[in-house]
Amino acid sequence: MVVLRGKAHLYGADVDTDAIIPARYLNVSEPALLAEHCMEDIDPGFRERVSEGDVIVATTNFGCGSSREHAPIAIKACGVSCIIAHSFARIFFRNAINIGLPLLECPEAVSGCTDGDILEIDLIEGKVTNATRALSFTAKPYPQFMMGIVNAGGLIAYTKRRLEEIEA
Repeated sequence: MVVLRGKAHLYGADVDTDAIIPARYLNVSEPALLAEHCMEDIDPGFRERVSEGDVIVATTNFGCGSSREHAPIAIKACGVSCIIAHSFARIFFRNAINIGLPLLECPEAVSGCTDGDILEIDLIEGKVTNATRALSFTAKPYPQFMMGIVNAGGLIAYTKRRLEEIEA
């Protein structure tokens, strides 16, 4: 995987799945349609500001609330390449990995970042560089199997690839 690079979008603590994708849109399953409503209740301008490759940065317990996959799907479909936070709700963390959206827990990177900073992320090394402020931080790198899931684009693609390798 190449180094991810994007603009930081900052959020606070306890951003729940209803804030990420409001419940009134849970009858939608198409990623592009979910993306249209991502963060709209807590940050109405998010969709206009976010660009391909951008990074969400948050404090604690990001993705708490309901265990719906719609939330990480909406975020990924917006073009967000990674989320960095102090901590994540465990089910959100796993749902994000399962759809190929990388997350890093790195409180120092969160504290050393302001909205709009340009971040560079090396998932293999666990390195987060704030290019705007010339600061570097180290998060725990991904285990090889999780990196395989993220690089494949999610658990389904990873499993298909592994089955094809077994059959070959």
